[in-house]
Amino acid sequence: MKIINVVGARPNLIKMAPLVAELANYPNEFEPLLVHTGQHYDDRMNQLFFEQLGLPYPDINLEVGSGGHGVQTGRIMGAFEEICLSQKPALVIVVGDVNSTLACALTAKKLGVKVAHVEAGLRSRDMSMPEEINRVCTDILCDFLFTTDRFASNNLRQEGIAPERIHFVGNIMIDTLTKHRAAAEKLRLMQSLGLEKGHFALVTLHRPSNVDNPEVLRGILDAILEISNELPIVFPIHPRTRKKLEQFGFAHLLSSGPRVEGCWVTEPLGYLEFLHLNVNARMVLTDSGGLQEETTVLGVPCITLRHNTERPITCSEGTNLLAGNKKECILIAAHRVLGGVLGKGHQPEGWDGRAAERIVQVLRRAADLEDKARQAPP
Repeated sequence: MKIINVVGARPNLIKMAPLVAELANYPNEFEPLLVHTGQHYDDRMNQLFFEQLGLPYPDINLEVGSGGHGVQTGRIMGAFEEICLSQKPALVIVVGDVNSTLACALTAKKLGVKVAHVEAGLRSRDMSMPEEINRVCTDILCDFLFTTDRFASNNLRQEGIAPERIHFVGNIMIDTLTKHRAAAEKLRLMQSLGLEKGHFALVTLHRPSNVDNPEVLRGILDAILEISNELPIVFPIHPRTRKKLEQFGFAHLLSSGPRVEGCWVTEPLGYLEFLHLNVNARMVLTDSGGLQEETTVLGVPCITLRHNTERPITCSEGTNLLAGNKKECILIAAHRVLGGVLGKGHQPEGWDGRAAERIVQVLRRAADLEDKARQAPP
């Protein structure tokens, strides 16, 4: 079975690495190709992620670059169609919820190629999020829907998806975390910053709802700076966020003055460096989806700077606390964490480092059934 595995953004690499490795265990059954759409195209960061995750470099890079949602999605579709026509895959596997996910799923389906979606069924119910649109549309198209938890499987059933297309396999991001945690813990980054385990906070911020509105962004920054008076903060800054800070005239808040003595602003970090800080943090403040999952497994309190989450299991079973993006609410949540109110939570079912193994077994069974059907007498 020829399979095209699609990645487009750095979070996709974290999800795809275990699957590529597991498929390689069956060279007589699968012929996988790795296609990078180039949606995220920072060469230094891409190379670092590939090296750290042990992911082979892409067989094909579409190099579509940036652009508006429609422009970027259209470019990916046009370029990926040529790849499908030339390679003639039996299956395309997409992961996550970025523009590449939807674009490649739609292109393959129009060509009659089967599609699998890893991390299917996640729903925030917020259609103002581009990621939610990508999730919903991708799941409608796919032949194999691999879910991370029972919430996601139930979402798909409620949307009328045939049960035989839904496969609960667990969380593939945790496969990567499990594999690389020991290496990350050995790093010395925390010590080089003069930090102590359990005595600093980690911040990430990139969603348009938080960084595109100057009033909202200023409120979040003020909350971060106030927290930094009680707890040192490490803030690996996303290029989009840095651009908005400069555009709105806020860059000085994180670059000089006594208020930021407790705030380390860094460039984006590699996977291992970030995991190292995540493991050792007292708490994480983020608008990222993946970090809600990682902190749940690590037992690190997570304050999510959003009003909703497509990963509710991280709240019901994990360590995640939805705080919204207003200064007052963020500070209340932070004081709850510092006061020890938020517990350690527990690890959800299937978040055990074996999701990729379960995905590949589903594909093997499906391929075997297809072979038997072809060989059956008319």
